[in-house]
Amino acid sequence: FVGIAEQAEADLRELLAVPASYKVLFLQGGATAQFAAIPYNLAGPGAVADYVNTGAWSKKAIAEAKRYCKVNVAADAGGKYCTVPARDTWQLTPSAAYVHYTPNETIGGVEFPFIPDVGDVPLVADFSSTILSRPLDVSRFGVIYAGAQKNIGPAGLVVVIVREDLLGRARPETPTVFDWKAMAADGSMLNTPATYSWYVAGAVFQWIKRQGGLAAMERLNRAKAEKLYAAIDGSGFYQNPVTKDCRSWMNVPFTLPSDALDKPFLEGAKAAGLVSLAGHRSVGGMRASIYNAMPMAGVEALVEFMVEFQRTRG
Repeated sequence: FVGIAEQAEADLRELLAVPASYKVLFLQGGATAQFAAIPYNLAGPGAVADYVNTGAWSKKAIAEAKRYCKVNVAADAGGKYCTVPARDTWQLTPSAAYVHYTPNETIGGVEFPFIPDVGDVPLVADFSSTILSRPLDVSRFGVIYAGAQKNIGPAGLVVVIVREDLLGRARPETPTVFDWKAMAADGSMLNTPATYSWYVAGAVFQWIKRQGGLAAMERLNRAKAEKLYAAIDGSGFYQNPVTKDCRSWMNVPFTLPSDALDKPFLEGAKAAGLVSLAGHRSVGGMRASIYNAMPMAGVEALVEFMVEFQRTRG
């Protein structure tokens, strides 16, 4: 298994062009565990951490961080969380321990169209739903973390990419399995790792390389998103609430003219082999998640069904 683990790390480093000055960790507990691990590792007593709130997952990260440090919500999209706050509106803390944001909100379908510049303060990002969907400049970040279950592998595993100079800052009471320095020292195997999830992640990295790497994934993902958004925008029937330049490539929410149409839409979609389209209960409507594993044929099938449903029920 050590060989499997080493190959998986090497492949992930190659795909993301991870600089040598960063450690790559394969940990357990999903991204949610990192909501606590981040302040444990980066925010000492009395420290302030800046957070940007763009929706459901930002809120969860903020709520957890408040248990361990002082949190300043530097920007809040507010309302129905359908956009990203402009960088020049953020009220950052000059001495913040770090700045945290969620590049893609899976529930609201909101995605940052930019990597924020926060100066010398470490930038921390939850890339759970967009990692490996396109190239990424890792050097812009202090910490990147990503739950595996979207574009990497089975649920439970979380990948943490952390700049080495940020290791060794954990407060004394930090649980050892949350201490990035301790985990890095033992190759993420301080305790028995999530072997199967790690193995499958390695297989996925190999698959992405065979597709042509992240440049190829970017072309495919951009094309899938553009096709689906074009169908929504051009229909006069379906609607997407997100500001156009902040629309997610991975999660595409849309609504029908009436809530009464939701059930027949979902039933018809299921009959056509299209499943898991119900929007999150907090927002309703529909949501199509088109991660790396979804082929263009799947998006084309959805668009064909949407056109036919509008023809018969519009």
